Amino acid sequence: MESIHHREPWNKGKLVGQKPPLKLKDIWAIRIHLQQQHCIRDLAMFNLAIDSKLRGCDLVNLRVRDISHGHQVLARAMVIQRKTQRPVQFELTEPTRVAVAAWIEHEHLQLEQYLFYSRIKKSEHISTRQYARIVHQWIAIAGLDTSVYGTHSIRRTKAALIYKRMKNLRAVQLLLGHTKLESTVRYLGIEVDDALEISEQTEI
Repeated sequence: MESIHHREPWNKGKLVGQKPPLKLKDIWAIRIHLQQQHCIRDLAMFNLAIDSKLRGCDLVNLRVRDISHGHQVLARAMVIQRKTQRPVQFELTEPTRVAVAAWIEHEHLQLEQYLFYSRIKKSEHISTRQYARIVHQWIAIAGLDTSVYGTHSIRRTKAALIYKRMKNLRAVQLLLGHTKLESTVRYLGIEVDDALEISEQTEI
């Protein structure tokens, strides 16, 4: 009689699914901590990550020229997404512009340089793995479970807040650079009841 081998599911003991976005209180907890600890780079990175809603691979590939003109940090910027090769625009709020400008000035960064350069000689900018480690540090600062939250939590945060306030899926789709609205629905984790509520509020 042949022995039967029971293979454990790959996700046993692991949390799977969409990473939840941060709440406003979490954002401010992290931001205030970084300000108080004078973490100039991390404050610029955190604020820019929240505002831009970029994937980690796109965030770490930003050059100074992508978000500034001359010595002035732009209020709006546009980059080509590495995953889709499609352009996506994003806003930089005043706190983000101030934080990013402070980081550029502190490091005397030039337009052609990567905004978040690497101190490792073989890499020009920080890696997505290093960015993930930094995000885990931010999550821990907010007192959250680092196994539940991740880099996509940062990407989803502002999109989720905008959707919660405006219920405008199309706007969020554009901000995230999704090609299909269905992707945005899945990304935000919109439930059927939520969709029905939006439908009920729409008069024809």
